[in-house]
Amino acid sequence: MSFKQKSALSNLFGFREDLAEDPQTPVFLKKLDKGVAAEANRDGTIYVDPSLSPNQMKKAVKHEMVHINQMKRGDLSYDNNNVYWKGKIYSRDNMPEGSKQLPWEAEAYKKS
Repeated sequence: MSFKQKSALSNLFGFREDLAEDPQTPVFLKKLDKGVAAEANRDGTIYVDPSLSPNQMKKAVKHEMVHINQMKRGDLSYDNNNVYWKGKIYSRDNMPEGSKQLPWEAEAYKKS
């Protein structure tokens, strides 16, 4: 008789192995700021708000995977003050975060 053992992480930190599109990209459930569905992190992880429906989670992970890939290829980076896209600096002071007009978001919306 056999059984599938879940990852040890699946019970820790809200890890969602079933949402990861790439086995190298861990997806964690984490309560995020109001209006934020998911976040791609510089460490290669993705946070997804647990209040989303399963379908919304899958869409959000797909979108954030584009950002993970943008960071892997060196086009996108960020810190608390700025977003860096293909050598250009975008201040976060008055940035409409998530706007489809931002070049890194335009690509993510197009591919997801």
